[in-house]
Amino acid sequence: MLSLRDVHAFYGHIHALMGIDLDVKDKEIVCLLGANGAGKSTTLKSVMGLVDGLRGEILVCGRSVVGWAPPKVVALGIALVPEGRRIFPDLTVAENLMMGA
Repeated sequence: MLSLRDVHAFYGHIHALMGIDLDVKDKEIVCLLGANGAGKSTTLKSVMGLVDGLRGEILVCGRSVVGWAPPKVVALGIALVPEGRRIFPDLTVAENLMMGA
């Protein structure tokens, strides 16, 4: 369902991801673990199209999503749910999720 091949991500001159490979099969649950600064969030942001400096291949259901805008990636069923910051307390969970799309 999701494949990353030799993914490199950059924030300006900072090389944040260095050749990530990852496969997530249909109905499989995968957890990214690591210390602060290890690249967990950058990996997920790369899949969502939120990192400008990106090299490598990201496939969702066999389709390359590199260079896609986040709403187009979301339409394939992939979403990033950030931690407790930047939510709107008066909105429902569904409404908060739509604000990021």
